[in-house]
Amino acid sequence: MVDRETYFVDVLVPLPLASYFTYRVPFKFNEIVAIGKRVVVQFGSKKLYAGIIVNIHQRIPNQSNVKYILDILDNEPIVTNLQLRFWKWLSEYYMAHEGEVMNAALPTALKLASESKLLLNPDCDIPQAQLTDKEFLIVQALELNHIITLTEVSEIVEQKKVMPIVKTLIEKGFVIPEEDIIEKYRPKTEAYIRLSDLYKQESKLEEISKELEKRAFKQLELLLAYLKYTNFFSGKPQEISKSKLIKESGISQSILTSLVKKGIFEIYEKNQSRLKKFTSSKSVENLILSEKQKESLRLINSFFETKDVCLLHGITGSGKTEIYIKLIEEQVKMGKQVLYLVPEIALTAQIINRLKEYFGDELGFYHSKYGNNERVEVWQNLILNSSKSYKIIIGARSSIFLPFSDLGLVIIDEEHDASYKQYDPSPRYYARDSALVLAKFHNAKCLLGSATPSLESYHKALKGDYGFVELKERYSKVSLPEILIVDTVEAFRKKEMKSHFSVFLLEHIKEALDNNEQIILFQNRRGFSLRIVCDSCQWTPECNHCDVTLTYHKKLGKLKCHYCGSSKEVPTMCPNCGSHKLSMKGFGTEKIEEELPLFFPEAIVKRMDLDTTRNKNSYIQIINDFQDRKIDILVGTQMVSKGLDFENVGLVGVMNADNMLYYPDFRAYERSFQQLTQVSGRSGRKNKRGKVIIQTSQPYHSVIRDVIDNNYKSMYNSQMEERVNYKYPPFYRIIKISLKHKDYSLLNEVAGKFADLLRPKLGTRVLGPEYPMVSRIRNLYIKNILIKFEIKASHKAVKDIINDAINKIHEKKEYRSVYINPDVDPM
Repeated sequence: MVDRETYFVDVLVPLPLASYFTYRVPFKFNEIVAIGKRVVVQFGSKKLYAGIIVNIHQRIPNQSNVKYILDILDNEPIVTNLQLRFWKWLSEYYMAHEGEVMNAALPTALKLASESKLLLNPDCDIPQAQLTDKEFLIVQALELNHIITLTEVSEIVEQKKVMPIVKTLIEKGFVIPEEDIIEKYRPKTEAYIRLSDLYKQESKLEEISKELEKRAFKQLELLLAYLKYTNFFSGKPQEISKSKLIKESGISQSILTSLVKKGIFEIYEKNQSRLKKFTSSKSVENLILSEKQKESLRLINSFFETKDVCLLHGITGSGKTEIYIKLIEEQVKMGKQVLYLVPEIALTAQIINRLKEYFGDELGFYHSKYGNNERVEVWQNLILNSSKSYKIIIGARSSIFLPFSDLGLVIIDEEHDASYKQYDPSPRYYARDSALVLAKFHNAKCLLGSATPSLESYHKALKGDYGFVELKERYSKVSLPEILIVDTVEAFRKKEMKSHFSVFLLEHIKEALDNNEQIILFQNRRGFSLRIVCDSCQWTPECNHCDVTLTYHKKLGKLKCHYCGSSKEVPTMCPNCGSHKLSMKGFGTEKIEEELPLFFPEAIVKRMDLDTTRNKNSYIQIINDFQDRKIDILVGTQMVSKGLDFENVGLVGVMNADNMLYYPDFRAYERSFQQLTQVSGRSGRKNKRGKVIIQTSQPYHSVIRDVIDNNYKSMYNSQMEERVNYKYPPFYRIIKISLKHKDYSLLNEVAGKFADLLRPKLGTRVLGPEYPMVSRIRNLYIKNILIKFEIKASHKAVKDIINDAINKIHEKKEYRSVYINPDVDPM
């Protein structure tokens, strides 16, 4: 750009707003301004944000008071043009603002915002006697520190709500506010040692060595150690860290400090990566595929010649991962990047362990358990687009936002899984479908893999929209597990239930333990007891903020809400009738974990659910311990059902299949089949046929029978018939609109008017408004409106109608406080 010309930039700010905002570029930034860089901009009267430049132009804006950008934060763009296009598509398709997409996409440490700070007003001459005690403490702190943040004010006065006090101080003229941008990312640095330039000369080095020999022999020892460990005289000396030099030489820090003071050594800081480096130990060429796997690989590559997407329907244990590895190798050889999506963080540990053996430091991973700084370093690794950049990324749904430069292949493992859907906050994107679009932007191929594909993907494969490959044989021709059913109604009648375990299940657990095999027990409810009930009046404790009963967690000793996270003490008596007869009903993973040692005192039992995997590496530890056979029985929720590969599992027990079958959702049967089939697939995967025992009160239910027969096609056909009749995907599209407000009456009024605005154009496609099963969460009442429209109808036209209705509702001031959240393709 030519200097002194006037430029403007359109900036995307991380806020739920419908447009970009135009700022003027100071002349000093003309040469360095670029699309994709972060800039500090003032938004409103005081707030500062780091926005992304999306456009540079010389069009003079209509408004007269155009603000200047205050600073440019990056030397090089951190967001690519392709990413900006992808963000725009996501915002349009999922009815979100681009600022919300930006918020979801960028690692937290790259999202900067201002924190209000306070300064003493130098022009204030009001006597401090007019201050209250708390105001005086704040002014006193300012006199000592000159500037303090609102967080520090809160600590000084020992209260959370400080704005009223601050507002009074500003009005009295004692303080003035200031905004400051906060950089959250901090590179990890390490101190390194080098010889100062003077002593790099051999004559000077010899001279100082003789002097040290006479007066400070320990210092000489450290100098000689430095020369040795850096190979100083080789002509190509190596760098050495301060910590390594002290450790290798065995000489104290004080000796090193003395050499630094004398000017012999210099200390300098060097950035260090927080990311793990892997070393490959196997060659993909030596990976042997079965004949069925080879045929599947050939067919996939054949379909990729004419189609962009292929569905691999491979039964559990059929060796899909080996096929993925071969496909990844092909792309890496061509210099392309690969994105390998998994639905759960728990799966990344096992997949990484397998892939790192083949791909070493070409492999990176990205998910929410990574720290903020680590996520930034993965982002920076890819944006550099150098020979050292990752060629393969394994990650959960947020990985689709990474700055890929040349994707060749996207693999979506367990493509059916609902965990690919982002529910709250906006954007409520579906990572599987979004990844298909991302692949298209890169002209890349996409492979969907699952033992139990989603009905939508299977339907597209049968129609010919996708390539379709089936792998019906387990690796090494191991048989699918034997599935046995326990009728819990009959077992209770015959008194063959011990707590929540049938005698039949307990006998098989004992048999597996005697055979030195491991066991997985699946119960899709966490906690100890699902609810506490008064035997006299049937009262049950509920959450104060949500319309749900509280779950008892014995380890915490509290009742907990699984929606808002609030907790209560366990009551000793019924507050409704005063009775002390309180019973626990239902059971979760915590109760199973506690009761198992009563039957098998020698067995080591562990639990894997949301409560036990909150810490950064806890899920990895549990998986590794189970794989290393340090755990005999693993109790878990759906986490244990997803693609995990353990070679010594002889038995899988499903504690209660009923709570999946009767969930009020049109996908309930599909998901029940998927979960039961997936968890069954964890049994007998390597050397021998495993067993699965399903406890249910409905042993002849169609889904249970299809699971026993491993008959996906039967489930698919029955469900598709219902989907056609009741207008559900894949024959119709759905947009769910949730309206939320703390005032029950206002919500009813707005929801009714909103539906009335939609019906003239959408007619009977509009269903509701209705209260959902849980009608209040975090003190907000909820009403849902469902829009079902034909697959051939214009998606954009329907969304325009919805957006027009939202705008009309918000025209009325008293209605603006009602949240209206569209969810496209809800799961």
